[in-house]
Amino acid sequence: MSELIGAVWRKSSRSNNGGNCVEVADNLPGVVGLRDSKDPNGPVLAISPAAWTAFVVGVKRETFDV
Repeated sequence: MSELIGAVWRKSSRSNNGGNCVEVADNLPGVVGLRDSKDPNGPVLAISPAAWTAFVVGVKRETFDV
């Protein structure tokens, strides 16, 4: 994915390093990348910054909790 060249990947500060982490790269214009921290060379999900913001807002509001 050429749009992710230069991506800076990070884990949540709440990650406990248990191995089941998602990394995000949100430093690029127009795209946010998501990947499995256990497989940094594996597939990447690329979404719009608006979709990422909506997801983060939903998590903070506990929209997805069941």
